[in-house]
Amino acid sequence: MSSTKEPVLVIMAAGMGSRYGGLKQIDPVDEQGNIIIDFSIYDAVKAGFKTIVFIIKHQIEEEFKRSIGDRIGKYVNVKYVYQELDKLPQGYSVPEGRVKPFGTGHAILCAKDTIDGPFAVINADDYYGRHAFETIYNFLTNSEDDDKYRYAMVGYKLHNTLTENGHVARGVCEVDDNGNLVSITERTRIEKHGEDAEYTTDDGATWKKLDKETLVSMNMWGFSNSLMGELENRFVDFLNNELPKNTEKAEYFLPFVVDDLLKENKATAKVLPTPDVWHGVTYKEDKPQVMAAIKELKEQGMYPDVLWA
Repeated sequence: MSSTKEPVLVIMAAGMGSRYGGLKQIDPVDEQGNIIIDFSIYDAVKAGFKTIVFIIKHQIEEEFKRSIGDRIGKYVNVKYVYQELDKLPQGYSVPEGRVKPFGTGHAILCAKDTIDGPFAVINADDYYGRHAFETIYNFLTNSEDDDKYRYAMVGYKLHNTLTENGHVARGVCEVDDNGNLVSITERTRIEKHGEDAEYTTDDGATWKKLDKETLVSMNMWGFSNSLMGELENRFVDFLNNELPKNTEKAEYFLPFVVDDLLKENKATAKVLPTPDVWHGVTYKEDKPQVMAAIKELKEQGMYPDVLWA
């Protein structure tokens, strides 16, 4: 059975520009002035997505619409959702001193009234690749909840997600024989050492090797609308139980909610492997490599010189 509603793409962009000191500072990755998000949206449209929901903050709204949204709006249906700290259930208020957003789970929850069918989720500043979008779109159009929620996640080979310029954080996936996700372990410091990938949990005192073929999550998910109700209910638990432990920094993470639903046997998450190579500017030294990769993809005919011509 397939879903009757068209899948939409949700792009988490509320933190966009904060690392760079504003959207204007986000570096283009080709000579035509396109940034990474342009390539993601181009790939998504090619894969079949017709609606994009941007999750942003009010403070970047004007600049975001001017530099990204208005350009894209000519080719795809664009909607905006705002992730603000005070978007809380009735009876709750923002803890004193809190400035950090409440995390990716809260970001998606802010889109509850805008999304009424299946949806995919990505980060704004990661390059995912055409195959990844096609895979998730096909899953969402051909899948439906039954006795369980049926979700999906695109899995990248670890060696396709590393940088030469420092460490990265990746969700290392355990997958069962049926290709379903069993668990995700966040490894917050993975580095490339020669030909090997290794991680540390004690600030570099000791290192453990990771198989470079290991599947990792880059936060590209596919969900049925059932997730919204679960996010809503569990957010209250987070506000009651987790937030008081660390009012300034506790975050409500999307993968943690998925992990809980898997453990409770309420959901499955199909891991959809992709051969695509992830690109992102984790460090400023990454930029030349990303530009070279985009140039090569254009030369292979994957993208036209001018994306939105």
